[in-house]
Amino acid sequence: MNPAVRVNIKSKQKGGFLTMKKRLLSMLLGTVLTAGAVLGMGTGAAAAENEIYMFISSPEYADAINELIEAYKEVAPDVTINYETTQNDYPTLLKAKLNSGEVPDIFSSTSGKEIDVYREWSYDLADQPLAETMLPSVASAMKSTEEGGGVYGLAIKGNYFGIVYNKAIFEECGITEFPQTAEELTAACEKIAEAGYKPFTTGFSEWWVFKHVFQHFMDAAAANAGIDVADLVTSFEKGEAKIADYPELYDNFFNFIDQAVKYGDDKPLETALENELAAFGSGEAAMVLGQGAWIEADALAIDPELQIGFNGYPVTDKAEQCQVISGSDQALHVYNESEALQATLDFVNWWYTSDYGISWFTDVAGVVPPVTTTTESTFEVIKQGSALEAEKGAAPLEICYSTDSWHQVFGELMQSYITGTADKDATCAAIEEQWAAIDGAQ
Repeated sequence: MNPAVRVNIKSKQKGGFLTMKKRLLSMLLGTVLTAGAVLGMGTGAAAAENEIYMFISSPEYADAINELIEAYKEVAPDVTINYETTQNDYPTLLKAKLNSGEVPDIFSSTSGKEIDVYREWSYDLADQPLAETMLPSVASAMKSTEEGGGVYGLAIKGNYFGIVYNKAIFEECGITEFPQTAEELTAACEKIAEAGYKPFTTGFSEWWVFKHVFQHFMDAAAANAGIDVADLVTSFEKGEAKIADYPELYDNFFNFIDQAVKYGDDKPLETALENELAAFGSGEAAMVLGQGAWIEADALAIDPELQIGFNGYPVTDKAEQCQVISGSDQALHVYNESEALQATLDFVNWWYTSDYGISWFTDVAGVVPPVTTTTESTFEVIKQGSALEAEKGAAPLEICYSTDSWHQVFGELMQSYITGTADKDATCAAIEEQWAAIDGAQ
């Protein structure tokens, strides 16, 4: 590991401004955010066999993973776990490490399509104890589409994707039910703005926010065309599909982005996760875009009385298409030629099978558990997401059909659209071209 600046997170304090300041410092410095927990020391070959290098995305889970590592200290005091996390440019940084031979013992990718992208470096976990506790729906997202069998990843979490909102602001504005159609959403934004609140906080400085939003419109486009969303993605990868042919994308998605800018942050392209948390937690903004259960603890640390609501994106004039999305969108890979392979396998198996490891998902990380458990989450986003899924069903996890290399470029193209550097038609043309060039070549 050789980041320019290290930010060491040792505190077990969860959420709040302490966590936010650390993440903000990392973003301002433009560096990798690093959390490290040293579990024993060693030298020479013994040190290599017992030293795990964990390089993953999702810095929002830094505190929770740091606690996980600290707990493992009681189980394996002779093991050293060096944990490094970043969000921006993660795909680029990871590929640089792989190309240089500095392969992390544990690294992350999206699930689905990227399982095959990184399969040659990934250990098959199908025969490991963790495979027995992994939910079948999670395991299916970790399998190669090119080879039968095999489980090449594990997940930090399942997920629900949708809009997190402030129930109290909605009630104050006379909005008794969350809007279910695009027209209802526009009306709600007008009421919220008239009451002196900011309808949206967007996080548009981060490329991954756009993929979380766009997938809701992709699901609606596929459903209205009568095709599977995976097939629609494939059509774009082959250069056969055009955004203009799908009003859910050409009209509704871009209208939504325009609306989010109009009713959102003063400087949307300077707004990241920390800014969203501050605006939402303080009661300044009514809705948060691109986020999920992972923000709940930090938002409640700002205001413990915050009334958190959760619902799908109103994407069309069909209320039934305002659905949450459910699934496991990220995979952690174990490097198959790691010098610390056994130590790494022991760690991930303990994570997925021990009492502490299983309870960690709900009690510490506050995520949808990717393992079989009877523990009920106390997080509102998870409880409401589960209820909505039972009531209306969940839309497919579209983002897993594309690579993060593509998602990052897509986010950057949308940022150019917001700045006015490119108009809608030019942006659509660039999206189509890059989609085929990046993922069509996979």
